[in-house]
Parts: sequence; structure tokens; C-alpha cells
Amino acid sequence: MGQNSTGSAGKAILPSRAVLEKRQRRRNLKDSAVKWLIRAGGGAVVISLGLIFVYLFSEVAPVLRGTSIDNPQRFEAPAGGDASSERLMLERYSDIGARLTADGRIVFWKLDDQSVLKTQRIEGNPEAEITSFGSGEPRTRTHVYGFSDGSAVVLEDAYKLTFPNDQRVLIPQLKYPFGTDPLQVDPQGRALRQVTVQPGSSGASGAVIAALTVDDRLVMARVRTRQSFLGGAAEAEVSARDLGAVDPGVTAPIVSTDLSNIIAHDDAGRLHYFNIDDRKPLGLADSAQAVADGADITQLRFLNGSKSWIVGGSDGSLTQWMLVRQDDNRFTLTPMRSFDAHDAAVTAIAADYGRRGFATGDADGVLQLHYSTSHRTTLREQVTEQPIVAIAQSPVDEQLLIEHAGGEILLYELWNEHPDLSFSALWSKVLYEGREEPAYVWQASSGSNTFEPKMSMVPLTIGTLKAALFAMIFAAPLAIAGAIYTAYFMTPRMRQTVKPTIELMEALPTVILGFLAGLWLAPFVEANLPMIFMVLVGLPTGFLLAAMAWQKAPQALRERVPAGWEAAMLVPVVVLVVWVSAALSPWAELWFFNGDMRQWLTSVGITYDQRNALVVGIAMGFAVIPTIFSIAEDAVFTVPKHLTQGSLALGASSWQTVTRVVLLTASPGIFSAVMIGFGRAVGETMIVLMATGNSPVVNFNIFEGMRTLSANIAVELPETAVGSTHYRVLFFAALVLLLFTFVVNTVSEIVRQRLRERYSNL
Repeated sequence: MGQNSTGSAGKAILPSRAVLEKRQRRRNLKDSAVKWLIRAGGGAVVISLGLIFVYLFSEVAPVLRGTSIDNPQRFEAPAGGDASSERLMLERYSDIGARLTADGRIVFWKLDDQSVLKTQRIEGNPEAEITSFGSGEPRTRTHVYGFSDGSAVVLEDAYKLTFPNDQRVLIPQLKYPFGTDPLQVDPQGRALRQVTVQPGSSGASGAVIAALTVDDRLVMARVRTRQSFLGGAAEAEVSARDLGAVDPGVTAPIVSTDLSNIIAHDDAGRLHYFNIDDRKPLGLADSAQAVADGADITQLRFLNGSKSWIVGGSDGSLTQWMLVRQDDNRFTLTPMRSFDAHDAAVTAIAADYGRRGFATGDADGVLQLHYSTSHRTTLREQVTEQPIVAIAQSPVDEQLLIEHAGGEILLYELWNEHPDLSFSALWSKVLYEGREEPAYVWQASSGSNTFEPKMSMVPLTIGTLKAALFAMIFAAPLAIAGAIYTAYFMTPRMRQTVKPTIELMEALPTVILGFLAGLWLAPFVEANLPMIFMVLVGLPTGFLLAAMAWQKAPQALRERVPAGWEAAMLVPVVVLVVWVSAALSPWAELWFFNGDMRQWLTSVGITYDQRNALVVGIAMGFAVIPTIFSIAEDAVFTVPKHLTQGSLALGASSWQTVTRVVLLTASPGIFSAVMIGFGRAVGETMIVLMATGNSPVVNFNIFEGMRTLSANIAVELPETAVGSTHYRVLFFAALVLLLFTFVVNTVSEIVRQRLRERYSNL
């Protein structure tokens, strides 16, 4: 019968050649369309990932930009006279500059046209000669002039902000926080050859004026304002104290913002720490050599917060020092780090207003910018041929004023947005202020204006790996073993119920799992620690004992249970083990842990947090199990039947067939399941956010919490300022997370392909 055969009624049975060709063309067209659609979808995924990477990198890229100073302006010091500036100041809007001179003049001028707005002499003591000048360091705008009769006057440069006709107008003015009357610092009335002032912060009220007299004594005065009960002007209350004689070479005292210590140096290159806290012995508490032999200390300035200070030497050296508490509760002078040295003597140091950065100038006119936490020198530039005598940075780090010995002032536009980031600051141990040794610390923000940000990525990365590791320890064995049994041993009827039920678990919102883990599971685990561990150990043991008992059971009894239904018989075993564990746990806790397992852990030095890695492992394991189980089960189930049947026909047992044929053939799929589950665990946010305690610690203690990269982004990104260093670091954390998962997935795909090539011939 030919292609155009007809039936008994003469009707064609087979389609004509034209119809078949038309159907084939339609089929080819659909195949091509689907093929290009799949390619387009895959390409869109790759492009989307690339765009995500580009976006994250664009937010991180400004961190890579170096510090720069641009658009220099040069002009003579306004109302310069013969006195150079003791201190240069810039207000936050960078509209007005101020210079305070040694002869008691304060000059305010506009930066755009250098016109003088106001020149004023200090008030307070017209009958005595000005002998010294000092300023608070570094955030304060408080200054002090010392006089020949042992008195001092404290003043502040301030700016009144108005908006006439919607235009910002700043009116410079001087304030006297303790009045214009002289404050007697030296009870003996001797001239003050060196003087400094520091307003209190962090709970310390008033201010401290410290001075060195011409007869080489260290004196100080605590100043507070006292308001009359009946109102009226506030009066200054001065408590002066003589701290005794010092070596003739001691000079340049500075006072910390907690008003508890004075740091000074001498002409032999030694630092001296004087305690002025009444709760400890007053006077000299420690001394240390700060520069090389033959060199002198030329500059000494506190950094922001006054917990550490910078020492500049005549040899150009720059070192950072701080006070460290010893075991006997003493504080000692301790060097922290050194910075790139100048080629000439350091002649000026100016600290950043709100960060741990500082600028330095030398006798050759070279300017350098540094940052302490990141241990970086971000800029080195020759700005003049004259020695630099004063430097000022605007409070928002956008302008830079420099005065040199020739009486000229230089104004620069400054770009120095992210000096506190470096590879070492992000990935290496850092010695932070107030700590005895370097450490990995994440503490990016605080309520204090003088806080030192600590942004190490190591605690977050370790926390991410820790959470994923414990989740995989819990989830992978259960999921893979369950997948093997379900796909190979379980009866089809039971499989039709078990597999969809487990896969349905994947639809549970992780926020619900996190909520239950944080509010129910964590307290339950804490209250029942012995029972939890007895169940974790007892279940595998109970299963093995049940299997042994089943093997010893009579053949008739075993034949009554249909093949593939053995798993149903383990349900009573699970119930029995849990019941026995719950019943015996109080006795086990009493016998082995003195009645309180948590207290026992604490007594042996193991920290226990209620929300810890154990809770996260259990909760995240439930989230990861469906993913691993579903993929691994499909991989095992799709192993060709002729392989398993051939193995059984050759005399292999079912277990031998599983271990030597099925697992090898399905190994690419099982490996993919594990890696996809690991990727899911690494990127999980809500469970670790709600169940870990979010403590950025560096350890793998199962009883302590952690903070992961994803949880940290979720917690801190809504609160950070857009464009800030903290903001950039959070995007860098997202970039690290993306690159990590990309590398893991790429490596797993390479391994999977090699496994497939190796076992494809089975």
C-alpha cells in the first residue's frame, strides 16, 4: 500500500506528502523558536548578573579613588601684621576662615574674596602680657590665652547662621564660655609659658586648663559655670591646683576630652603622661621615648576623640600613641603604629574634625594626609617652599587651609571621602584605640561623635560560613539519605506522599522560620539542652538498633511487611527515642552537668548565647532540606533502570547496587543539590537575622551567635547615610557575597561536569 492508500470507503488514511512537509516545517520552526527563546533567557540571566555586578561595583568604586587637592588659591594672610597664625579655623560651610595670632587677635575673612569681616582682640586682662596660646583638640573650637600673671582667658570662635531673603549669611563672633574675667590658673601668679584647654565630653563637665609656668611647674584649673538660684549671668567656678615641678624641658601639654590626663613631651624626645583624675594618684604616671636618639619632638596633637595622639619628630617621623591599661590597672604609654615619614622636621599637625585622619606639614613645605585606622598615607604633595606653620581642615573635609612661614595662606578644595578603607582595615587585624592588641572587629556606628568606626569584613565572612556550615551539617545528611531511600527503596505509593510533602516545605516563608526559631526554638533549646543532644545522638542510634532488630526478626514477620514500607515502622522508633530523651534529660543533666548544663558550659569557659549557631543550624536546615532533597531525589530516581537491574541480576545486593552504581551515576546531581543548598544557606537573610543574635564574633562555637553578610546588609543599610563610607562598605559586602556565590557555583559546575563525564559511560 502506498502513501496515498485509501480505506475501504475510499477515504485517505495517511496524510499527503505536502501535509507532512508542512507539519515538519512547523515543528522545525517551533524547535528553533524555543531554542532561541532558551538562549535569550540564558543570555538575559547572564546580562542581569553582569548588571548587578556592575551596579554593586559602581557603588564601591569611589572607595578606590585617591585623595586629591585641587584649585589652589594663594593670598596674603588677612590682617597679617607681624604675627603668624597660632591656629587656623574653617567653619562647616567653608565660607569663612579664621586665624588666631599669638598677639591676641582673631581675624575672620571670607574665603571667596579674602575680604576681612572682623578683626577683634581678646578681652579679659589688659594689664597683663600674653605669654602663651593653646586650643582644645581636635573637635573643639575652644581656645585659651595665657598671661604673665598666671591667669588665662577662654574663648570660642562661633558663627550665627541667618537666612535673610533665603540667602545663607554667617556672622562671625567670639564667645567667652566662662566670662571675660581672667581665670587664675597658677595660684602663685607666675607667667604661663605653655597653656592648653579642653572642654569636657563623654560625661565630663566644664573644662580643664593646663599650663606650664616659667618656673617649670605643671598647674591646672578645673572650670565650671555656676548659675545663680535667682537667675542672672552664670559665674565661672575655678578650682586651681599645682601638680608640682617638672623637668625644665617639658613642654606642649595637651588634655584629653575625658579630663583625666595630660600628655606632654620634653626636649629629649620623651613623652610624659600626667594623671589628673582625683580617683588615682595625681602627677606623673609614665614616660616613654617617642623618637629616635638625637631627634626632638616638634609636634604633638590629639586625634579626634583624644584617645590617641600623633607625635611628629625633627627627623620627620610620625607615630601614633595611646594609653593601654595593664594588669595592675595602671595606664602606660604605648606606640600603636608609624606612618610614612617626612624628609624634614614636622612643623604642623591638624586632626580631622570627625574622623581619625590628620594632616601634617614639614619644614620643606610638603603636605601629607594620613588615616590612623587604615594605616594609610593618602596624599603627599609639595605645596610650598616655605615651612608650613598651620593647617586647617573644614569640618566636612571639603576645604584645606595651609599657612607657611612667609605669611601666605593657601586654600585648596579637598576630596578625601574614604581614607578609612584599605585592604588591611577590611581583611587584617587592626589595633583600635583602647584595645591591647589587634583584632577583627565590626562596629560601624555609635552614638558618640568621637567613635572610631571598625569595619572588618572578617567577622561577617566567618559568620556567613559558620551559619552555612552548621545548616549543611544538619541538612545535607538528612536530605541526601532521605532522597536515596525515597527514590530507590520506598514504595511508589508512599513516595507519592513523602516527596510532595517535603517539597512543600520549600514554600514556607523564611521569615516565619526565623520568627519561630528566634521566639520559640531558641528558648526551647536553652531550656532543654540535654534533651536536644540526647535526641540528636539517640535517633541515629535508635535507627541502627531498630535495623539490627529487624534483621534478627523472624522471616515470616519480615515478609508480612511489603517491600518499601519499612520507613513507616521507624515512626514509633522516633516517638520512643524522643520520649525517652525527654524523660532522661533531667537525670542526665543532674549526673553530668551538676543540674544546669548551660551554667556548666559557662563554668568551663564556653560562652552560651540563647540565639546561637545550633538554633540557626536547625532552623536553616529545615529551609535547605527541601532544596537538596528534591534535586538529589530526582538525580537518584532518574538513574537508568537497566543499570540497577543489571547489577541485581549479576548478584549484587540492593545496598551494593546503591553504593556502587546508583550513587556514582547520580553523583553529579547529588553534588549539584549540595552546592545549591549551600548557596541557599550562604545567601539566607531572615533566619539568620532573627535567630543569631547578630553578634559579629570570629569563632565557630556552636553555642554562640554570629552575624552574616546578608543579615548585616539588611540591618544596617536602611540606617546609613547614602554615599558615606559605611554605605560603600555595605555594598562591598554585597559584592563579596555575590562573588563568593559566583565562585562556589562556578567551581561546583566544573566538578559536576567532570563527574558527569566520568560516570556517563556506566
